[in-house]
Amino acid sequence: MKNVSKITLRQYEAMSEDLRVEILDGVAYNMASPSQVHQSLVTELLFELRRYIGENGGKCKVFTAPFDVKLCDEKDEKGLVIVQPDLLIVCDPEKLDGKRCNGAPDFVLEIVSESDPAHDYLTKLNYYSKAKVREYWIVDPLQKTVTVYWFDEESFFCRYFTFNDKVKVNIYDDLAIDFAEIMGRI
Repeated sequence: MKNVSKITLRQYEAMSEDLRVEILDGVAYNMASPSQVHQSLVTELLFELRRYIGENGGKCKVFTAPFDVKLCDEKDEKGLVIVQPDLLIVCDPEKLDGKRCNGAPDFVLEIVSESDPAHDYLTKLNYYSKAKVREYWIVDPLQKTVTVYWFDEESFFCRYFTFNDKVKVNIYDDLAIDFAEIMGRI
């Protein structure tokens, strides 16, 4: 097996902004360009989340990719981890430094890439769980499903939904996303 050199934060920050990469355990991985349905879903979901936060005077911030989330740095045993979730909500302003989110967002949503579904279902689930993201959604346009993981201090909960369902956003008491309505707009 070939020895892969680890990327440091300084090297990552020196990369061209045109590159779309994520760093997992210090190794850079190229990201595929999103599809039309992927971008449409991100847009609709962003609208729903921002509308809710704004109407309720919320302090949390919503971001879309490409926006860096540094889950751990090169000083960790395995190396630097920087991901770019499709959507994320950060409620702790101390985690935002003007360039990225440093630490676990409260909510992360990934739309499954047709080219590598295991990346969202397995790899990122593992990283988000370890980093203590409170809630992780996997939206799969091909299967027309939404998988919701809700992590607490000692365990996690998982629920499965279809695009015909209203899906509760667990970090809020009274927000549910109506996927049938969203798909009707797409």
